[in-house]
Amino acid sequence: MAKKKKIQKTNAMRQLDRAKIPYEIHEYAWKEDALDAEHVAEALDKKLAHVYKTIVTVGKDTGPVVAVVPGDATIDLKKLAVASHNKRVELLPLKELEGLTGYVRGGCSPLGMKKTFPTYIDEQAQSLETITVSAGRRGLQVEVDPKVFVDLVDATFAPIVMEGEEDE
Repeated sequence: MAKKKKIQKTNAMRQLDRAKIPYEIHEYAWKEDALDAEHVAEALDKKLAHVYKTIVTVGKDTGPVVAVVPGDATIDLKKLAVASHNKRVELLPLKELEGLTGYVRGGCSPLGMKKTFPTYIDEQAQSLETITVSAGRRGLQVEVDPKVFVDLVDATFAPIVMEGEEDE
């Protein structure tokens, strides 16, 4: 069997290591024009509902708020505002992402950010054995138990995605 190349640790993996939380690393080829969850799920042969995307928003009252939602869902900013005790939340402008979090689009992890921000994970994750989230670099994901992960990032499970096609 061929020897696997050693993957350079990211801040996200270091945070998991320090907390002694088991995780599995998944590496995949990425392209600038295909940084979405669908591509990741296909590349890793995972269900889209198990590949979670990290979305950074700004709350009118609290400042930055991190949302972690399933790849097959759309974030509901109104629900996130309620969960995070904000009057309103908006998507963080992309040009501000790296400066605020230390991560680039397509490689933004809820783990190992420059600072700790209020984090909300969609409640659907509670019913899954594992979810995958960005490991902090494009082409790299970590698979973790969401029930352990939520404590590590001091997150809250909340209903933060749109339901069906109806407006809420």
